[in-house]
Amino acid sequence: MISSDIIFGIFFLFQTCIGFMGNSLLFTFYIYTFLILPHKKKTVDMIFAHLTLANALTLVFRGIPSAISSFEIRLEMGDTRCKAMLYIQRVTRSISLCTTTLQSIFQAVTITPNNHKWAWLKYRISAFIQPSLLFFWMMNFVIYSVIILQTVANRNITDIRLGYHVAYCKSNAHNGQISSIFLSTLFIRDLSFLFLMTCSSIYMVTILYKHHKAAQNVRSISQSSSHSPENKAARVILILVSCFVFFYWTNTFLTIYLFYTSKKKQLEKFNNFFSSCYPTISSLCLIKNENRISRINFMKARKRLLF
Repeated sequence: MISSDIIFGIFFLFQTCIGFMGNSLLFTFYIYTFLILPHKKKTVDMIFAHLTLANALTLVFRGIPSAISSFEIRLEMGDTRCKAMLYIQRVTRSISLCTTTLQSIFQAVTITPNNHKWAWLKYRISAFIQPSLLFFWMMNFVIYSVIILQTVANRNITDIRLGYHVAYCKSNAHNGQISSIFLSTLFIRDLSFLFLMTCSSIYMVTILYKHHKAAQNVRSISQSSSHSPENKAARVILILVSCFVFFYWTNTFLTIYLFYTSKKKQLEKFNNFFSSCYPTISSLCLIKNENRISRINFMKARKRLLF
């Protein structure tokens, strides 16, 4: 009979492969568009490029070690590698939160009617995207610097002290005050970004509902407004936001619970798998709704680059 660890390992490998290939395809597409086909790029592409890069790194640095651990293959990571692995995991996971919030705000502003009092933001918001993305990376680099101090290699697999455990590594709660400040900072950051994400999502739902009601009365509006690219993009963002909120909060609660309780091996594996669901699902959702990928003539673009 196949053990639960082997089953988890198979799931981790499948999830990591699918998610990494999807996010890598999207990231390559966005970079390709920026460099080779600038006339086809969209303002939101920069946000998606950072999101897919963060998702790909999350899957690699979480999924592969978790899969190897599930197959009971013992690796000597060392403290330095553990610090780097866990640090990248947490930073890229948080970048997903920040970029998902930014893209929901951007899309909410994009579909704002021209006669709305906030319509002026439609022509200025693109100037804030690059500074915002840079700020997100720097902020999370600083916040998770505490991981570098507390993370060590888990040389004793029977260690059940309090703390955050992942494959081959652990971050123990040596200092209760530092841990409390760290978790409080994470809570405030998460709550702030999720509040902005929720507000922008509610606003998008309101705008889309008004468009739908108007389309019921005037058929021409249905063709020009209800099925516009902006409204289609808004629906995609709403799907991503809904998935993100569900997976993010569930993973957050499980992480906090595992941090302050004795080590529970199966629950930790489930939490690691669950936290990687959004990076995989979001890539599939974006690929499904990104029509430009199938329209690119790569041979023509290659000739343009060479000549």
